[in-house]
Amino acid sequence: MWRTIAGIVVGLVAWVVIVTILNWGLRLWLPGYVQAEPLMSFTLGMKIARLSIGALTSLLTGALVRAMTPANMAPWIVGLVLLALFVPDHIHVWNKFPIWYHLTFLITLAPLVALGARLASRAKARPAAIGVDTGH
Repeated sequence: MWRTIAGIVVGLVAWVVIVTILNWGLRLWLPGYVQAEPLMSFTLGMKIARLSIGALTSLLTGALVRAMTPANMAPWIVGLVLLALFVPDHIHVWNKFPIWYHLTFLITLAPLVALGARLASRAKARPAAIGVDTGH
């Protein structure tokens, strides 16, 4: 149980750390992003980039949670807690983004964390299956 709780806590912290690092990269990589960020006056490309780093962050977080705990509900708990934390933020900035942006981020958040955990489980199981000697 403590391992599961630790996995959830680390997952929540990791999501914030990973997205922050990726956002720094976005600021360096995408021209005009730094100027658009304070007013949230993002271009379509910037919105897609933001959604992409959110998706990548969720996948990586799920993989990390899975590495810490085998509990199947842990990635879903992380995703749902993140969702609960982000809904008020999205309500606050509702008029600054199109509805497809909000829905894409919010609807995919928890499933992407769970998918990251599932992909990590498969990747971990694959090398063991390859190395099995069948005796043939």
